[in-house]
Amino acid sequence: MLYEVLMVIYLLVAMALIGLVLIQRGKGADMGASFGAGASNTVFGSTGSGNFLTRSTAVLATLFFAISLVLGAMTAGKEKQVDEWQDLEVPVSQAPAAMPADSDVPAEQQEPSDVPN
Repeated sequence: MLYEVLMVIYLLVAMALIGLVLIQRGKGADMGASFGAGASNTVFGSTGSGNFLTRSTAVLATLFFAISLVLGAMTAGKEKQVDEWQDLEVPVSQAPAAMPADSDVPAEQQEPSDVPN
């Protein structure tokens, strides 16, 4: 139960982290504003967006790595269930099942041994 909850939180944090990184402007984005080519004001003010978005990104990145470590520690001790297709070298111990009488597949044709050549 805890594993599934952590996986959902992990996915939400990862999506929020991607969104925050995409919202942020690059370091060279202020060059156009300094020459008067763009609006330097943002929703958070002229200097407030960098601080808010940077801190939010740092918090989400820390949560992402912490949840990654917790999920890794939870699954490290678990043993995978063995799939029947993983070991194909082991021969099948059961004989093939007999064909039903009303089957459309023809049975193997055996040549009688007492027929003269």
